[in-house]
Amino acid sequence: MTIKKKGQAGTMQFSDPMVFVEPADELTLEIESTVQKQFGHLIRAKLEQVLANQGITRGRIRISDRGALDYAIEARLEAALQRAREA
Repeated sequence: MTIKKKGQAGTMQFSDPMVFVEPADELTLEIESTVQKQFGHLIRAKLEQVLANQGITRGRIRISDRGALDYAIEARLEAALQRAREA
C-alpha cells in the first residue's frame, strides 16, 4: 500500500491517540506520548507491526498519545492509513 495523501484519525481525548500520516520519501515515526518513558518502545513496536502488515515502507507517521491501549493505537493507525489511500 502507498500513502497517497494526508490522513488522520483519533481525538485528543484521554486513551485515544491522534494519528497523522502523510507521503514521504522514507519511513519516519514520530511519537509524542505522556507515557513515553514507560511504553514508548511498545508504541513504536505496535506502529511498526501495523505498517509491516499493511506493506508501508515510506511515509511520515506521527502519533500524539495520552495513554491509549495497543488496540486503540492499531485501530487509529489503520483508519488513518485507509483515509490516506482513498482517492
